[in-house]
Amino acid sequence: MTTKASTTRKRRTTRITAKKEVNEKKVPALQIENLPIDNIKPDTNQPRKTFDEKQLQQLADSIKEFGVLQPITVRKSGKNFIIVMGERRFRASKMAHKKTIPSIVRTYENGEVLEVQIIENLQRKDVEPTEEADAIAYLSDKYQPSEIAKRLGRTDNFIRQRLKLAGLIDGFKHFVRSGEMTISLGVGVALFEPEEQQMMRETMGEEFNAHQINRMINNRTYDLEKAPFDVADKTLVAKAGSCVECPFNAVNQGNLFGEGKMVCTKSACFETKKTKSFLNLIDKSKKDNILLIPEIRQYWANEEKNQLVISQLENNGLKVYLLDDVEIIETPIEPTMDSVKIEYQHYDYSEDELKAELDEAIRQYEEELKTYNSADKNGFVNGIIFHPETYQHKNVFVKVIENSKEDSNEYSTPLANRKMADCTPEEQIIKINEREIRKRQIENNKQFEEVVQMIRETDYINTKKTLSVDEMVAFSISLFENNVDYVGRQKHFSKFLAGTSKMTNLEVVEHFKNHFKKEIFHRLIRYILTRQVHFGESNHVNNLTNISFYNAIQGYFKSKIAAIEEEYAEKRDKREARLKERIAVLEKKIQELND
Repeated sequence: MTTKASTTRKRRTTRITAKKEVNEKKVPALQIENLPIDNIKPDTNQPRKTFDEKQLQQLADSIKEFGVLQPITVRKSGKNFIIVMGERRFRASKMAHKKTIPSIVRTYENGEVLEVQIIENLQRKDVEPTEEADAIAYLSDKYQPSEIAKRLGRTDNFIRQRLKLAGLIDGFKHFVRSGEMTISLGVGVALFEPEEQQMMRETMGEEFNAHQINRMINNRTYDLEKAPFDVADKTLVAKAGSCVECPFNAVNQGNLFGEGKMVCTKSACFETKKTKSFLNLIDKSKKDNILLIPEIRQYWANEEKNQLVISQLENNGLKVYLLDDVEIIETPIEPTMDSVKIEYQHYDYSEDELKAELDEAIRQYEEELKTYNSADKNGFVNGIIFHPETYQHKNVFVKVIENSKEDSNEYSTPLANRKMADCTPEEQIIKINEREIRKRQIENNKQFEEVVQMIRETDYINTKKTLSVDEMVAFSISLFENNVDYVGRQKHFSKFLAGTSKMTNLEVVEHFKNHFKKEIFHRLIRYILTRQVHFGESNHVNNLTNISFYNAIQGYFKSKIAAIEEEYAEKRDKREARLKERIAVLEKKIQELND
């Protein structure tokens, strides 16, 4: 039996609950009405713009059989109603030829409708990424990314990436919507200002090219872990502040390049800091009397970019020494078993063989350490060696090599161009010796040519013996001299002829033979394999060199190759599907003409 007091308490509780609901949600109690479908209109400001026709038809079929199971939400607008939530159910109901649709009529304050629509839209599973990005960007005007993440049940990093994607220009958003461009690549492009994005879009051309876009991104970003300056320094360029806190540091925009990866996306600022750090390096060199050595060989000194660096050093009052002018001792790095395993990871070495390599590496390290610790006693001084483009630098010991060039003479005409009678007795001796040297060179050429010709006429090439060490040495040096360019020598073979700068050529070969290891031979072979391929149409399916190379590297990079192949296959499948549709239309027209 219900008492009057309990009834009063229930009514009071109901009033309090209703008041709380109105205050918090600003909506009346739920009441479902079957409204005429012709009196309901879609909201033109609805953030959802795309609807899958196939899925709509499936929903329409379900509504024909079972009806609308969940009412839509609308708001009053004159004699009609505007959809707040449920436009997809509304569209499917029209397709199912329904006259009415179950609806909940609510009232909203100004600006609240769009926010409700956005949040409802973002909670769908099939929301289109660029629409999602634009919607989250709208919410960011009112809420912090962490608050948006809580409301949507997403991570902070997801929200930051979508906020960045919202800055992608329409020319690229089209490719994201079509599925040709991945979301991560879209976010990578969105790192840049709209003007630069537009330039990238125009450079790419009409056809989407992911590899080309990736190259453009790489050319416009800078790995801050390799910066030649302290990225935490707030005073290097006062207006820019610290790179660690900078909004143009990709790590502060979400983990776009990997967890905690710091990448600068503002090239002008990075270049300014890089230049300032180089000027500071010059000041340190002058102040502390430290030799500043650019990583430039005399052979490359006349290149324009190297000339700029050299002139900058000279303009700051520094005497310029190139790598050919000095001996350098770097701080030796103590080897470990892990470092040895990494160096020989592509070799089928046993534990005993790896231990032997480690013992040899430790022996070399101890020799280098002994040389390093006695550098100052052997005439070496403090120096800094730096890369002429990146300005990355390291402290080393340096000793200037004595200049062995002949002093210039009073004659303007070179000695080689003057007659013997016009030369002094000392110069005549020089000319006589030079002539003898030249005769020996000619004789050596003839002798070597005769030996080679003789060998070619023998059965040497068909010899069944395993290659000797001397033959592998000869082949290694031949490959190195004739196939490895300057960049390859610096990157992969910097120690190939280490410590031979003061040796004769005969001594160099003997030294190389005494220190020869088969892995050097293998490294050269692998280097040449990557350089001997041919680029052209269908080049990895119709050329023996390319086919064999493609098969060989599968054992090392199978997953990466498969990823590239899959990307091209997807692109090809889409293109061929479009072609089939086009051909089908044309065939239909042909059939109609024949009929």
